[in-house]
Amino acid sequence: MEKQPHGGRMNWRQLLLPLRYGETQARLALDIGRTPFHKDYDRIIFSSAFRRLNRKTQVHPLTENDHLHSRLTHSLEVGCVGRSLGSMVGNAMAHKLPEFIDAGDLGALVQAACLAHDIGNPPYGHSGEDAIRHWFMDPQNHHFLEGLSALEQADLMTFEGNAQGLRLVTQVEYNRFKGGMRLTYATLGTFLKYPWSVAEVTQGRAKKFGCYQSELPILREVASALGLLKRGEDRWCRHPLVYLVEAADDICYGLIDLEDGVEVGLLQYHEVETLLSPLLVDQWEQVQEDLANEEGDRRKLQILRGYAMEVMVQAVSASFTRHEAQLLQGCLDGGIIDYCPEAVRHVVADAKELARQRIFRDGRKLTIEIGSYTTLGILLDAFLSAARECSTSQAPTFRNARLLELMGGSAPQPGWTLYESYMRTIDYISGMTDTYAASLARQFSGYYPPTQG
Repeated sequence: MEKQPHGGRMNWRQLLLPLRYGETQARLALDIGRTPFHKDYDRIIFSSAFRRLNRKTQVHPLTENDHLHSRLTHSLEVGCVGRSLGSMVGNAMAHKLPEFIDAGDLGALVQAACLAHDIGNPPYGHSGEDAIRHWFMDPQNHHFLEGLSALEQADLMTFEGNAQGLRLVTQVEYNRFKGGMRLTYATLGTFLKYPWSVAEVTQGRAKKFGCYQSELPILREVASALGLLKRGEDRWCRHPLVYLVEAADDICYGLIDLEDGVEVGLLQYHEVETLLSPLLVDQWEQVQEDLANEEGDRRKLQILRGYAMEVMVQAVSASFTRHEAQLLQGCLDGGIIDYCPEAVRHVVADAKELARQRIFRDGRKLTIEIGSYTTLGILLDAFLSAARECSTSQAPTFRNARLLELMGGSAPQPGWTLYESYMRTIDYISGMTDTYAASLARQFSGYYPPTQG
């Protein structure tokens, strides 16, 4: 994706810029023991959007098993792996970093971006993303797109959790539409997995995108502040630290999905041990000794996971430092794990494939995912009808007035453009948890009083 015949080179001093987006006065406050990147971490983790990830699907929707992962626990674990990767890279490249950054700061920066990497996901995870796209692409809903530009229509028909995440942290949370969380430019750059607009998707140059039309000025400002290399109109190369965020996510997905699969009985412990054992050849004797002291698959998996993560983190950080020059030139093709030793590459690939074949096709999971299309369709139809009426009519119907009241501060206002009204409505719906979305859709389908005992 990143390989381009362009020259130029980014530099760490600019890439690690700790100034904040959205602040009225540029200031660099380096508190002892609490850097701007630690503050970014705090702003993300204390946000209501982050807290709601606890009731959003990771792999297994609406589960009652407390040992399975939600988007919240997944994000926390990705943050831990990201912190280790950032710190290791920081130690290895200490002589190349600006004087205001040390290894711990780099770890905190990557950790903060990792925490936010899924913050824009709608209810029901990737199924929810597709459900929103499907609703806008459905011919019977095409009248909702009338009056929008081609790229505004594409934003909605190609709804993307990554772009919603950028909107959330820079617009929706905290300082609403006045800088949002006001994170540092460095953290925003590290968070931006796809620093380009939907135009790259519509023109077939990318499968995903990281910025809606509404946030294009923000993307341009962040890219300029960090010195990201231009790769086309409203397209830039990725910040080098994005590769660490991506690797942390892949490591956690690869290992934790399998752990959850064993927990719910879709996989057997010995299958996971067989898959991970090639990573642990050098310390297999010690691994077996530790496993012999534990009882139960859950505890044994925790031992295996710890050893495997250590090997993978070491491999990724070493691969990053080896390819620093290519990363700064914006010309590294693929992900950083693609340049790790064969055992690491195979474990990540094999774990993903095993999850696809044995976990993602579980009947209960598929049933709930199919139901998410109906759930989100009910909500989109109701709230977007109210938003459209608000933008095109002087007097809303009684029903639509009640819907706008329900949206509170997210409700569109008379005089807004249709696109702005729709985006505020998408903010509201995509911010819902799985359980709240299901409950609200059920109520919209018809109120049934509780059964009297």
